[in-house]
Amino acid sequence: MPENVKCPRCKQLIIWENNPYRPFCSEKCKLIDLGKWAEEKYRVPGEKVTNEKNQKDEEEENSN
Repeated sequence: MPENVKCPRCKQLIIWENNPYRPFCSEKCKLIDLGKWAEEKYRVPGEKVTNEKNQKDEEEENSN
């Protein structure tokens, strides 16, 4: 029996097997989710990463 799962965006029940958009139900939900990542509405938790130039700029601002 095929496994049914919920689309992480719209919560519609979908069949997982042979779904070209999985874990989403459609290309629309897939693209909406991708857009949220691109707009930085989703973030992976962790320490802030800065490059050397940004770090030097921050140190100069803090020393003034």
